[in-house]
Amino acid sequence: MPLQLDIVTPEKKVFSDMVDNVYLPGADGEMGILPQHAGLVTALQPGEMRYLHHGQVVTLAIGSGFAEVTQQKVTVLTDMALGEGEIDESTTEDAIQRAQEKLASPEHSLDAEEVAYLQGIIAQSSAALHLKRKFKR
Repeated sequence: MPLQLDIVTPEKKVFSDMVDNVYLPGADGEMGILPQHAGLVTALQPGEMRYLHHGQVVTLAIGSGFAEVTQQKVTVLTDMALGEGEIDESTTEDAIQRAQEKLASPEHSLDAEEVAYLQGIIAQSSAALHLKRKFKR
């Protein structure tokens, strides 16, 4: 019995179809979801998401967000969902470097919101870069 999986970002619905399983980067580590899973709502952290679709494992780099799980459905709401082919390694490395430089720069006095935003960019970009390099080998 498959699961309905919906992956939604602010820009678009990235995926909507039946899958055999889903693995998500939860706040407390990776969690696996199979059909008939107990219902839950959980926070997601930037990292690697995988699911089995028509016998093939699909891997995405996702940002932070939330997942709602029922016995028949998983809904992932995230601010980023990218496949390996959508990730440009040099652009992603540049984004990490710019955010790190701004965080470390003494002439920028950043408030807590700006620091959290820059840390979020670093976490998302690092997740994307990890996925890109994983498939590059």
